[in-house]
Amino acid sequence: MDSDAVLTVVVLMLMGAGLISGRLSPASGVMGATAGLFLVGVIDADAAFRGFGNPAPITIGALYVVAGAVSKTNALQPLVVKMLDQGSRGRMGLIRLLTPASAASAFLANTPIVAMLVPTVRGWAERYGIAASKYLIPLSYATILGGVITAIGTSTNLVLGGLLQAAGQDELKMFELARFGLPLAGAGLVLIVIAAPLVLPERRDKQPVGEERSYLVSMYVVAQGPFDGQSVETAGLRHLQGVFLVEAERQGAVIAPVAPTFVLRGGDRLTFAGRVDLVLDLQAMSGLASAEDPHLEAVDSQDHTFFEAVVGVASPLSGRTLAEAGFRGRYQAAVVGIHRSGAPVEAKFGQVRLRVGDTLLVLAADGFDSRWSNHSDFLLVSRLGGSPPRATRRTPVALLAVAGLVVLPAVGLLGVLEAALIAAGTVIVGGVLTPREARESVDLSVLITIGAAFGLGAALQEVGLAQDLANHIITGLDFFGNAGVVAGIMVVTMLLTELITNVAAVALVFPVALETAAQLGLDSRILALGIAVAASASFLTPIGYQTNTMVYGPGRYRFTDYLRLGVPMSLLTLVILTTLVTVSA
Repeated sequence: MDSDAVLTVVVLMLMGAGLISGRLSPASGVMGATAGLFLVGVIDADAAFRGFGNPAPITIGALYVVAGAVSKTNALQPLVVKMLDQGSRGRMGLIRLLTPASAASAFLANTPIVAMLVPTVRGWAERYGIAASKYLIPLSYATILGGVITAIGTSTNLVLGGLLQAAGQDELKMFELARFGLPLAGAGLVLIVIAAPLVLPERRDKQPVGEERSYLVSMYVVAQGPFDGQSVETAGLRHLQGVFLVEAERQGAVIAPVAPTFVLRGGDRLTFAGRVDLVLDLQAMSGLASAEDPHLEAVDSQDHTFFEAVVGVASPLSGRTLAEAGFRGRYQAAVVGIHRSGAPVEAKFGQVRLRVGDTLLVLAADGFDSRWSNHSDFLLVSRLGGSPPRATRRTPVALLAVAGLVVLPAVGLLGVLEAALIAAGTVIVGGVLTPREARESVDLSVLITIGAAFGLGAALQEVGLAQDLANHIITGLDFFGNAGVVAGIMVVTMLLTELITNVAAVALVFPVALETAAQLGLDSRILALGIAVAASASFLTPIGYQTNTMVYGPGRYRFTDYLRLGVPMSLLTLVILTTLVTVSA
């Protein structure tokens, strides 16, 4: 390899290490790598930043606006609530949930769909006394499957369309991906319905005493308050409904378990475990004060409510403590509980460095969800409790915009970009979203990632790495014929999408796929369609795809829970894509 190729490999390895470790967000990692390759002279400015002039980022931004309108009008939730409230549980409940979710994600970004439906599913599960953990990973996977059916289903598909146009090929047609995506979606949904009830854990918010609970909350005994000098039994802290006294700490000494006769003293730190919706009872007790009182000063409204907020990949909270992030000043809210990897965090919150996927129990004034639900700080913000959402009077306008977005490109009247811009304009002019709300519904970090990713693919082509990688894949798998080579490319794409991002994965593999197709005499467009579907097939980890991260905390999952259903889903994807691409190419 020459010096440019070596520099490219080094930069890509540094980017991968930063993304895998979580030290870099996708936007900063991909943009940093592209800018680095430009600064060292591997690629020129045109190659580095041509993605920002490509239709893909603009189209995706417009689609975010449309999805924001659908979310605001609650157009989807009432349908799902009605279907779920038929009383069906188990596999029939999965069918009733996954069918509309998967269908909707073929035409809307799956991230807002999951954000809309997670609180709905959790509320339904609580009403019927079943575990939401049996439904939330399937919900994420179903929206991923729906997204591979159309050209607008995911940002990955739109990036592929932009790459094809940059390579001199035709624009991606609305249902062109369906030749691979539809069989995969159908088979994948069948597998989920059959396997999910068997392999996914049952984790409930409400657990018997002594078992895992949703959150730990620390309180201080108020000096000279009503509990100072009282025993635990007398103070009424022994048999709290849904809340369990785990331990007491006095002058650095920890007492656990806490006996009913233990006499409380002012300044004792008491740690409780319990359901999130019952923590408010502790906050209301005059004899107790929250150990997070400095944070609670931010909540100056009497009309405060509990919310759950999931830390996102691009969040400024990731890797920082609450104090370092200035949580109180930025969000005007208080964190009273942290949930991580299926268990509550047992530490003083001020000392905890937050991670991607952490679920924060937030006490804030009413409206916290509407202010922050469209920001990259949180992947998901959901209000605890409340009645199921209802569709608003602006719902028909939002649905009309979606219909135009789908029909106009499908019948050939407009391209996807033009239809997306018209749909976005419709929801703004129609009063569904204000201009400010439209701006806030667009995730700029995603657009930056997409625009910068084009430069990475250009670098692989210009320094000859795409050809070298294609040669290695063909040489190593030629014994298995074209099917072996296709399978190898699909495996590489699926691994990259778990380790870095789906957008970066398709941008990096695309030039390799073109070189491979040219050397084997395959249809390069068919192979490109296959890698787009493979790049969206993120089923193995909670961090490989945003929707997986969004359900991580609310489902009380652990990292390995994704493998239980994700491994068979990934194998199914590999078999179907390899077979269909090989036959078609």
